[in-house]
Amino acid sequence: MKGCSTISITLPIVVSLLLFLVTNIETCSASKKNPNTITNTTKFIKASCSCTTYPKLCIKSLSVYSNKIKTNYTMLTYVALSVSLTKAEKTSKTVTKIARRQDIKPSDAMAIKDCVENISDSIDELRDSLNEMNSLDQTDFDFKLSNIKTWVSAALTDDDTCMEGLGEEDVKGDARIIIRKNVVKTAQLTSNALAIVNGLKYKPKRSHH
Repeated sequence: MKGCSTISITLPIVVSLLLFLVTNIETCSASKKNPNTITNTTKFIKASCSCTTYPKLCIKSLSVYSNKIKTNYTMLTYVALSVSLTKAEKTSKTVTKIARRQDIKPSDAMAIKDCVENISDSIDELRDSLNEMNSLDQTDFDFKLSNIKTWVSAALTDDDTCMEGLGEEDVKGDARIIIRKNVVKTAQLTSNALAIVNGLKYKPKRSHH
C-alpha cells in the first residue's frame, strides 16, 4: 500500500513505534474503507497488515486464523491481541526457567526476574485489552478503545523495560540471547497489534425510515 513503510526494532522500542504509528494510522485505516476491493480473507489480512510495523510477521501470525477472521476487522484485532498475549505467556515461561538455571549468577538472576515481572505486567495489560474488546460493540466505544490503546502501549513499554534492565545488569551469554529473542518477538507482535488497534473505528448501523 502506498505510503507505508517498515522499521526495524531498536531500543527504545516504544519511541520508534509511536512515531511510525502516528504517520501510518490513516493509511492503515484506509484498508477498511473500500471493502469492495477486498475479495477474500487473504487479501484482507495483507491489506490490514500492510501498515503494521512488521507486515510479514503480521501476515504470518494472523493467516493461520483466517477462517476465524474472514473479513472482520474487529475479529482481526482480537486475534492480533490474542496472538501477542500467547507469545508473551510463552516468553514469560521461558525467561522464568532461565532465571532458575544453576549457571546464572545471583545478580543476573535478579535482573532476569525483574524482566519476568515486566512481562507479567505486559500479560495483564494484554488480557485487559482483550476483555475490553469483548464489549467494544456496546456503549462508550471511544472510551473503551482508548483504554485498549493505553494497555497495549503499556505492554510494549514493559517489553522495552525488560530489555533495558538486562542491559544495565550486563546479562551475557546464551541467557541474554534467548531472552532477547523471545522478548523482541513479543514486542514485534504487540507493536503490530497496536497498529491494528489504531485502525479500529466504530461504524453505527444506519437506521431506515
